[in-house]
Amino acid sequence: MSGPRMMTAGSAERSMDFKGSGRRLLRQLAPDRALLWTMLGAAVLSVALSVVGPWVLGRATDLVFAGVVGRSVSGDDKAGVIAELRAKGDDGLADMLSGVDFTPGQGIDFTAVGQVLLVALVLFLLSGLLALVATRCSIKVINRAVYRMREDVQTKLERLPLSYFDRAKRGEVLSRVTNDIDNVAQTLQQTMGQLINSLLTIVGVLVMMFWISPLLALVALVTVPVSVVVATRVGKRSQPHFVQQWRTTGKLNAHVEEMYTGHALVKVFGRQEESAREFAEQNDALYEAAFKAQFHSGVMQPLMFFISNLNYVLVAVVGGLRVASGSLSIGDVQAFVQYSRQFSMPLTQVASMANLVQSGVASAERVFELLDAEEQTPDVAAAPSAKPGSGNGYGAGAGAEPGPGGGKDGLVGTVGAAVRRAAGRVELERVSFRYEQDKPLIEELSLGVEPGQTVAIVGPTGAGKTTLVNLLMRFYEVTGGRISVDGVDIATLPRDELRSGIGMVLQDTWLFGGTIAENIAYGAARDVTRAEIEEAARAAHADRFVRTLPDGYDTVIDDDGAGVSAGEKQLITIARAFLSDPVILVLDEATSSVDTRTEVLIQKAMARLSKGRTSFVIAHRLSTIRDADVILVMENGSIVEQGTHAGLLAADGAYARLYSAQFAQAVAEVD
Repeated sequence: MSGPRMMTAGSAERSMDFKGSGRRLLRQLAPDRALLWTMLGAAVLSVALSVVGPWVLGRATDLVFAGVVGRSVSGDDKAGVIAELRAKGDDGLADMLSGVDFTPGQGIDFTAVGQVLLVALVLFLLSGLLALVATRCSIKVINRAVYRMREDVQTKLERLPLSYFDRAKRGEVLSRVTNDIDNVAQTLQQTMGQLINSLLTIVGVLVMMFWISPLLALVALVTVPVSVVVATRVGKRSQPHFVQQWRTTGKLNAHVEEMYTGHALVKVFGRQEESAREFAEQNDALYEAAFKAQFHSGVMQPLMFFISNLNYVLVAVVGGLRVASGSLSIGDVQAFVQYSRQFSMPLTQVASMANLVQSGVASAERVFELLDAEEQTPDVAAAPSAKPGSGNGYGAGAGAEPGPGGGKDGLVGTVGAAVRRAAGRVELERVSFRYEQDKPLIEELSLGVEPGQTVAIVGPTGAGKTTLVNLLMRFYEVTGGRISVDGVDIATLPRDELRSGIGMVLQDTWLFGGTIAENIAYGAARDVTRAEIEEAARAAHADRFVRTLPDGYDTVIDDDGAGVSAGEKQLITIARAFLSDPVILVLDEATSSVDTRTEVLIQKAMARLSKGRTSFVIAHRLSTIRDADVILVMENGSIVEQGTHAGLLAADGAYARLYSAQFAQAVAEVD
């Protein structure tokens, strides 16, 4: 599957599709086409006005120079002055003055100069205002695009199969969702507007340069191929380092998240030094990758500055010669020198943004890898037999009886009500499953569970007990056979509706940041009252310890459940299951973290909760499942024995050996 594979070491060695990822990133902006066109129009007008500015200022320079020349020479007109200079043999000065529009004896026309400067001021002011409009549009477009990207990632995470999260490191996934998306946002914000402005400036300046002097424009373009070669070479060398930088960042975040989550165990087993050493290794790897990426991309700016200065020298020398020959005015050369700077600066800016762009595209590709990960198979359209009102018992129907929880409609959706009415018969018909294609786990397993039965599943670790329940919940899809509830194949039912009728309590508790009341209410598919929450807590024997807390049910806990013990967290999750009022109940070592006395009380409460429901109980302590209607003994993915507690003991088979081993261990512990 593509999801888990992308986390493997091999993916880090794969070269990045820079062009493809870059184009895909730009397509994220497409929904805001109107804003993009507004931004582009404002940017074009802004750049157009700004590139005309130097030419206008050149006219002011020509007026000043013409006034200085006119005041320093005498004669009837310009032609007479030039003819006189040639007669004296001063052809060089005559050629230069032939390109100056002066009037002998007339000084600087300050009124005309002022008008030209006012025009330049208006041009630059309008250019700035339009640039402000373009920037505002750019910011809005980028933030909307990143907003949609975050929504897409969140939606994708909900569609990924459980196998993806089983094999992917949580810190690595979090790094893609947080660090990489933030880096994409910063890259777009820092580069998109400037990049567009730089490219438009290059085009506008080129037009003006060719309009003023095609020869000087060609001279200025001599250094462009050199700039392109430098940018391409440096970019290719730095891009792999940016890819490695963000991959290493993900690995480091995964390590930090793991060590923080398990910091108590790290200290208990004295693994601080080992953890710190591994952190130092990954931190060093991140330092090396980041240093190489920034160093290689950082070389680009000084190289581009050198090329820019070389361009400036060429333009100044050739421009001076053109002024001396009278082919250009001093104002035109002044404007051209400014244009050469304006032409080189965007090239330098584009080159200097290469490291940001490469870093952003590297992060974007990591996000796209997550978005492209293989999803769980989509829900198929409900079969006719599973539609509301059909005769097989599926359908919400007004006649659905209230659950044992005092008449509350604890289940919502078609399947929830359907299973309630049909009592929940579960059948497994020749079910096969394997996590990896070449490693079978469950083969040809058949099982029938009658409505209201309590089925206990026991066996050694790795026998497939939890996998069997995961298949029932459709966390995984069977690779062969079928599982049906009341005769309807669960593969034909929407997952949400299927799971709405199943309550599950896991060995690993999960709480979120909020009050204890909110954590218990999380199990309900509707709004519940405080009285219902407290009733569920009393049924799970959690009410007593909750009331000893400073704020009772309003006590705020974090996602780690700080402030409550492991057993108390287990009680909260069991209360959550009580409140969900399920039809099919799944208990996966649900009492593993509570003391023996509380376990007995919970078992009695579970017996009340299980009444009239189909229940699956996964247990290692065999003493907890003596009263089960059917006990299944699993080994290597197969059911090797099934029966009641007394019957299996009398059979003296696998169950008897497990029971004897636990009894012998208990005696040894007492001795």
